[in-house]
Amino acid sequence: MLALALGLSACGAGNEDSSSDSSGSGDSGSKISGTLNGAGSSAQEAAVAAWKKQFQTANPDATVNYDPVGSGGGREQFIAGGVQFAGSDAYLTDEELASAKEKCGSDIVEVPTYVSPIAVVYNLDGVDDLNLSAKTIGEIFEGKITKWDDAAIKADNPDADLPDSNITAVHRSDDSGTTKNFTDYLDKASEGGWSGGVVETWPLKGGEAAEGTSGVISAVQGGNGTIGYADESQAGELGKANVKVGDDFVAPTPEAAAKVLDTAKPVEGRDATDIAVDIDRTTTESGVYPIVLASYQIACQTQKDAATADLVKGWLTYVTSTEGQSAAAETAGSAPLSGDFASKVQAAVETIKAS
Repeated sequence: MLALALGLSACGAGNEDSSSDSSGSGDSGSKISGTLNGAGSSAQEAAVAAWKKQFQTANPDATVNYDPVGSGGGREQFIAGGVQFAGSDAYLTDEELASAKEKCGSDIVEVPTYVSPIAVVYNLDGVDDLNLSAKTIGEIFEGKITKWDDAAIKADNPDADLPDSNITAVHRSDDSGTTKNFTDYLDKASEGGWSGGVVETWPLKGGEAAEGTSGVISAVQGGNGTIGYADESQAGELGKANVKVGDDFVAPTPEAAAKVLDTAKPVEGRDATDIAVDIDRTTTESGVYPIVLASYQIACQTQKDAATADLVKGWLTYVTSTEGQSAAAETAGSAPLSGDFASKVQAAVETIKAS
């Protein structure tokens, strides 16, 4: 335990330039203390649990609370001042950003901390391997394709024994960054198969609604002929469709998800500490899985006092460190941030300070 604590303190110090106290670790014998409250993305829940365990072990006087209320709820609570950080599977809109800056009295730090594939999960007796094109996925969730032996599904699965049974499509009932990323993919890649736009709140009638990532997983598990979308790390024993990219079908693996960041573009007009990115959903690059969420943690750049600044900065320093990213990868199956991208994220975290 002592070795772990020293290792984390060293990691925080390694990200500093000249200030030995800026990470909140202070002198070699001191610890970060206080209570840090966050809320938001349910997709991040497993990763946050791993981060909390390690962070609180290294800093026993610190407590981290996280409510996986959903991305929209997390951003709302952060802007209202109810929590010190938000987890969100979608970056702040321009309107939210203006409100957040006003609440903070400063710029914000918005950094990707969790990159993971969104799996198209299904539960269909006798079908262990399923290929789906973007257009077919869009038409399934639009309600245009209603049978598992539809010609479009057969075309991508010529060797599968597809039953003549109904499809039950499960979607999120809450405001969800996972939904926004999923519908962003459908909107851009489905060639008209989806008409619902890019939204956090499911826009269409029909199908089955479930709250949170765990709710979608439970609903898909509880039926037969069900299909849904959820963070791959929480898919468990459910089937996970391979998605057509170019001429190939790609499985939702962390490695395939990580490659998509190489083609992502920074959102224009954002500050240096606001590392929001737009993902290329129509890529045809080999081995890239395009239904990905880049999930962010959001905090004020300027905190009300030194103790709070140390706590927020210490938390984000660990989360974005090599150790933190490895803990999330091992526990939640996420893709660790790449070297250059991680350095940019860590530089943004380093700017957190007291007012």
